[in-house]
Amino acid sequence: MAKLIFLVAPLLVLVNVFNSHAGFAPNIIVDIAQIVIDNYCSPEKLAGMKEAIKAAGSNTEVLNIPDAETLANVLSAGVQTTVSDPRLMVSYEPNYVPVVAPKMPPLPPDQVIAVLQTSIKLDILEGNIGYLRIDHILGEEIADKVGPLLLDLVWNKILPTSALIFDLRYTSSGDISGIPYIVSYFTDSESPIHIDTVYDRPSNTSTKLSSISALLGERYNITKPLVILTSKNTKGIAEDVAYCLQNLERATIVGEKTAGGSVKVDKIKVGDTDFYVTVPTAKSINPITGSTWEVTGVTPDVEVNAEDALATAIKILHLRAQVPAIIEGSAALIADNYAFEDIGADVAEKLKGLLANGEYSKVVSMEGLEVQLSADLKTLSGDKSLKTTSNTPALPPMDYSPEMFIELIKVSFQTDVYENNIGYLRFDMFGDFEEVKAIAQIIVEHVWNKVVHTDALIVDLRNNIGGPTTAIAGFCSYFFDADKQIVLDKLYDRPSRTTTELRTLPELTGSRYGSKKSLIMLTSRATAGAAEEFVYIMKKHGRAMIVGETTAGASHPPKTFAVGESGIFLGIPTVHSDTAAGPAWEGAGVAPHIPVPADAALETAKGIFNKHFAEQK
Repeated sequence: MAKLIFLVAPLLVLVNVFNSHAGFAPNIIVDIAQIVIDNYCSPEKLAGMKEAIKAAGSNTEVLNIPDAETLANVLSAGVQTTVSDPRLMVSYEPNYVPVVAPKMPPLPPDQVIAVLQTSIKLDILEGNIGYLRIDHILGEEIADKVGPLLLDLVWNKILPTSALIFDLRYTSSGDISGIPYIVSYFTDSESPIHIDTVYDRPSNTSTKLSSISALLGERYNITKPLVILTSKNTKGIAEDVAYCLQNLERATIVGEKTAGGSVKVDKIKVGDTDFYVTVPTAKSINPITGSTWEVTGVTPDVEVNAEDALATAIKILHLRAQVPAIIEGSAALIADNYAFEDIGADVAEKLKGLLANGEYSKVVSMEGLEVQLSADLKTLSGDKSLKTTSNTPALPPMDYSPEMFIELIKVSFQTDVYENNIGYLRFDMFGDFEEVKAIAQIIVEHVWNKVVHTDALIVDLRNNIGGPTTAIAGFCSYFFDADKQIVLDKLYDRPSRTTTELRTLPELTGSRYGSKKSLIMLTSRATAGAAEEFVYIMKKHGRAMIVGETTAGASHPPKTFAVGESGIFLGIPTVHSDTAAGPAWEGAGVAPHIPVPADAALETAKGIFNKHFAEQK
């Protein structure tokens, strides 16, 4: 009830500053309140208002305000505060003349053409982009009269364009009956679409606005891009048009948040005074959102200053013109290069299907396109490594001194020796073979020699995110004997359609661990790429027990491909392990022999070894 004491609380605070008396009618506050109650478009916000009128009617002190304009301002503040609606206003206008909507006079054709050319601006921009600015939304009656001329002068010139910019930044007036006409030209004709409902409070009626089936002239193809420009001055019917097309997902709104006006505002005289109450008497209710743009305004899809909106829209439309070539180019690269040919072909077809279905029609930036494309590629393929990527060139190798190498290796590797002479080795990334080869002796001296003489070894790959696979054959070789060469894996390269065998190396730096001593490898869901290939090989050959979680299911390191001249690059896995003996680990991961949570894997491995050595004693 306190919230609903119409005007009393806010006004009594202000009234004490006035001392002189004015001769305003005592019932003016009650009359204003009654106008709001009878006409305001959202009666649910006025619950309990009738009870509040009596309290307001006894507030004769407010009439001490010395002049009418000040009183009107105070009353406005009270009304807006009580109902939380800035559109409600009280004004004092002794010379007010009601505005009558102009009717189309019977003008000769040449004068009608002149009027239309003044109020409608049309241009064809570079790239066959249409530009249309309308500062007043015509109603049904006028549209019927000038429709053929509009068709010849404006619409038939817009139809051949490849995209349209519809400028409503300066549109602050219009007729409700014009909403269906405009929306219909940008929607399908197959069946009427419920686009809006307008509730009129004085008549307590709701009017359903639907798209029109039969129009003068052709519709603008629903697949062609439409961008609507808005500003803080976009108001009323123009807001409704923008909101309808935005929520039908037919248009992209670029510019500023709109004014938050109303589909209908009436100025009602207060009794026989010169006071008037401006009241929104109707409201729009969108059937898709169930809410309205009124008061809050229409929020753009791309928010920029109004003066930058046109340039931004042109940039968006130029990008959208490139999208088909970018998507089709991406599909071709994947079909020709993805490691698994059948999956690559399937992903390519589905990607082109998304393009045909308009899934990329709402792109507003190159960054947004990259994000969407990357997400779609991962979803369609199930491969986390197939995605958009940067084309950052590799940094040149740093010129490390031997001392610097030693310190780097100490940080990169962790070693320990536990009870029962159980070795522990952790490293979190694989290096390139040539780089590792150059510092192999340092690694042996400062890392490998600390664990090579243990009776069992735990290799911790729980945090290993992969890297180049070129050093895998060499590292695996330390866990096999030198008397015979073993084929560790076969790698198929899709672009060249060649298969390469990974074999153990006959010569190594330092001592081998050999094939006889026990080995446990720890894994987690983060274990990825080259680390997975290493685990896969050791498990396939029965050389290690795997403890932990199923690995990430990533891929061999992807190669980078440029998508034409677009500036977008794809990371495409082009190599896969031999699948003749079973399913690939790529995309699926390597399952452990003993599944345990990653954080429990080390203690589990130590427990297994300790039990083994205890049984041998």
